[in-house]
Amino acid sequence: MTLLRGRRDGLEVTLPEHALDAGLDQLAARLAQQPSFYNGSSAVANFGTAVPTLEIIGRLRAVLSDAGITLRGLAGGSAVEELAVNAGLLFESRPEIKLSDSARSLIADFAGARKDIAARRRRGEASVPRLRAEPKEARQPALRLVEAHPTARYETATLRGGQALHHTGNIVVVGDINPGAEVVATGDIVVFGRLAGIAHAGAAGDAKSRIFAVELAPTQLRIATYIAAEQGAGRRDASPEVALVRDGQITILALSRLGELPAASMTT
Repeated sequence: MTLLRGRRDGLEVTLPEHALDAGLDQLAARLAQQPSFYNGSSAVANFGTAVPTLEIIGRLRAVLSDAGITLRGLAGGSAVEELAVNAGLLFESRPEIKLSDSARSLIADFAGARKDIAARRRRGEASVPRLRAEPKEARQPALRLVEAHPTARYETATLRGGQALHHTGNIVVVGDINPGAEVVATGDIVVFGRLAGIAHAGAAGDAKSRIFAVELAPTQLRIATYIAAEQGAGRRDASPEVALVRDGQITILALSRLGELPAASMTT
């Protein structure tokens, strides 16, 4: 997924690490929708752990130039620094985050499960039923102060079909996750909007991770190695909910009832 966001000193363009060509096409299409909106601004391109070629840099310059944007610098790992110098651009160092072999395996397994779900639905087979905890007498959840996660990532954008967001840590999305989009985090996932796509929390194996959404109508939910899917269309009782692992399966609760559960019941 290609992201375009504002900074105090201009714009930052984040391109998908494993699909730079496709990311440039997405960027061009987005800028074409507002051809003069960013005119006169400058941008830094963030490639994450990817190392672009000079050809990619040239294409990026051209795409930005068509919208009146000047490419000012590159951001990424140490391998990008030499490229920035050779291209006459500024360089911004970014920490290089590498997933463990187990985390990469889980992400690959997640991708396979997503394809399997899509194939079963094309064949008209039923999805995994939505799971609910037994009703209990409502009560106010206890409030407690917690320290913000140091590696939380915040995105203020709606993810459309075909877009993906991966992060080591927690992810907070202010926007919707549309069908066909996916969010993968090694920690919790919080969506201030409608979650209708695919969400995988605890991607490195943490079954204590949870998925929160203002409206939870996912194509697929996954927490660590646990997986569940449902048909979200047609729900009329949309309200804030949380998905967590309880008694060896993914359970969905009204957010107001989260405080009813003892800590042990959310991890067994």
